[in-house]
Amino acid sequence: MEIQPIVVGYDGSPGARTALRWALDEAARTGAPVHPTYAFEPFGASAPLAPAPLLWPDDTARKEIAEMLDAAVAAAAASHPTVAVRAGTVDGPPNVRLQELSRQAGLVVLGSRGHDGFTGLLVGSTAVSVTAHAHCPVVVVRGDAGPDGGHVVAGVDGSACSVLALGYAFAQAAARDVPLHVVRAWRPPATGATPAPFDPDAVGALERAELRELLVGWQDRYPRVRVTSEVVADAPGRTLIDATRHAALVVVGSRGRGGFRGLLMGSVSQQLLHHSHCPVAVVRELPGGEATDNL
Repeated sequence: MEIQPIVVGYDGSPGARTALRWALDEAARTGAPVHPTYAFEPFGASAPLAPAPLLWPDDTARKEIAEMLDAAVAAAAASHPTVAVRAGTVDGPPNVRLQELSRQAGLVVLGSRGHDGFTGLLVGSTAVSVTAHAHCPVVVVRGDAGPDGGHVVAGVDGSACSVLALGYAFAQAAARDVPLHVVRAWRPPATGATPAPFDPDAVGALERAELRELLVGWQDRYPRVRVTSEVVADAPGRTLIDATRHAALVVVGSRGRGGFRGLLMGSVSQQLLHHSHCPVAVVRELPGGEATDNL
């Protein structure tokens, strides 16, 4: 079966170059081709009474981008000679076009900062939109792309998306031959709002039992993966950020329940995407259409 490509949102910025390096390393492990992709967006100023027509970049701008992509492909061939790399351009908003490309991709990789076609890649709408709607896992590469040989972290809460994310995390740990650390966080009731009766020890025991049950099937499927797990009574965002300090990758689902509810649109996702110490993989749907609706 043909291996689906890794699509990289690429604009030549330092963040995009880091994302491309991460994607090339991933491709060297998996044999996937890598497609650095630049999105041309129209531009135009608003007139006082009516908006001005949108203008597309001219031939000079397109030539400059083509030269930039050619340079990226040449550098990739030098650093990763066994990886097939094919760059390209698309016209339209980056978030929309990347979502479309994700239908035929095995993975989409984004940098944590961009410019030009990927302006505001992380702090704007592009990363949130792509991770929320992509048809394959999305990795947002932060910092220096994580330490070589570092372990994989998975944030789970038992929701359908987190089960997909856990499976992806096991596969990543197996491919890298590194340990997997699974984290489940639950938020204790606020002071003064504790329901009666409330037994934190009992809640913690139930959370640990549910996590053990969730791990059994995956450990049977990946017996070589060394797994550690913990249940933490604390804010999920802070818990996951702390867990990423020496990790190579953190994997989460695009929607959660309990402690991870609103993972993409709420504070947890924003904290991870802005403060994780390693790349962040968000899983909503696996390649080939295995989505949460099928679980």
